[in-house]
Amino acid sequence: MSETRNPTWKVAGIWLLRIAAIMLVIGSLMSTTDLNQWWIRIWDFPRIQILIAMILLGIALWFVDRAWRPWLPVVLAAVSIWQVYRIAPYTPLAPAEVARVSPDQAAGNSCFTLLTLNVLQKNREYERTIDLIRRVDPDLVLLTETDQAWADAVAGVLQDYPGQIQRPLDNTYGILFASKLPMFDAAIQDMAQEDTPSVIATLRAGNHSFLMIGLHPRPPKPNQDTEERDAEIVVAARRSREVGLPVLAIGDFNDVAWSDTTSLFKDLGSFLDPRIGRGTYATFPADYVWLGWPLDHLFVTEEFLLDEMRVGEPVGSDHRPVIARLCLDPAAARGRNEDAEGPSAEDEAEANEVMEEFKEDEAQDAVEGEEG
Repeated sequence: MSETRNPTWKVAGIWLLRIAAIMLVIGSLMSTTDLNQWWIRIWDFPRIQILIAMILLGIALWFVDRAWRPWLPVVLAAVSIWQVYRIAPYTPLAPAEVARVSPDQAAGNSCFTLLTLNVLQKNREYERTIDLIRRVDPDLVLLTETDQAWADAVAGVLQDYPGQIQRPLDNTYGILFASKLPMFDAAIQDMAQEDTPSVIATLRAGNHSFLMIGLHPRPPKPNQDTEERDAEIVVAARRSREVGLPVLAIGDFNDVAWSDTTSLFKDLGSFLDPRIGRGTYATFPADYVWLGWPLDHLFVTEEFLLDEMRVGEPVGSDHRPVIARLCLDPAAARGRNEDAEGPSAEDEAEANEVMEEFKEDEAQDAVEGEEG
């Protein structure tokens, strides 16, 4: 039966399904580009949700849309396969990159527990985060979006942490790091964008030193594309490669694990991802992680083994905390972990392009500022 003989409501419904399907296909294809516009990069985030929506739309259109069958359902199926390809490493179907430590090693002095959480600056339920820190009793704590009120609120629970460094800000990019491990050469730096600080600290676990990098770049949103975010991630990856130490990188990257930018970060810094082969460990939004994506990250170089990693319960923020226990055992880890690929010539060229686009964006912002 043709569309002209169908009731108006049915024709309208079919067209709504078509439009939704076309938008998902176009958005998925745009996410394969290197363009930095925020309205393109946001398609990187909800890949699982897009995949589910495309499968459901494909099934519905196959049965109700005879006029466009089979072409639109086939296109949806093809793009769905590509989405599965991007997500598949973050399922138990893939081999794990970071091996688990043996039970007898997990209590050793080279092992430590960490907690990282975007507290949500406007969240004033301080006690929930304080209780979390008390219960987990981590050796390392990284809190982001900390203003002065947050710094004051958690000061008491962090008083047993001899190593502390922080920069409270009221722009939602404040940062606070506390360590029970010996800490050296700690600094807070704006790696790319002003008033968007990152933490860099040399720590010691057992007999080995390592570098910890804590990041919280700005997200893609209206009037804010991703040049600065991507540049900060590239700078951090290159910094980690230059130090000649094992490296731990944590924080809210405002990027998802399966994006090209995060993949570039992994390759440039020779990082491994403990989530690969285990799950997505979605942290945002806190109350609907089944609908969310992994914004909060943990990457390690090949000298670390994993004892535990989990996403904690909500504590009033729009993010959930990431809690992990790692062991720094270079000899054992290098023999058991997957080999880090390291950067290729193509990766280096892509990183150079990211930095060039960042410099061009900075120059344009300066010109617009002078004109304003």
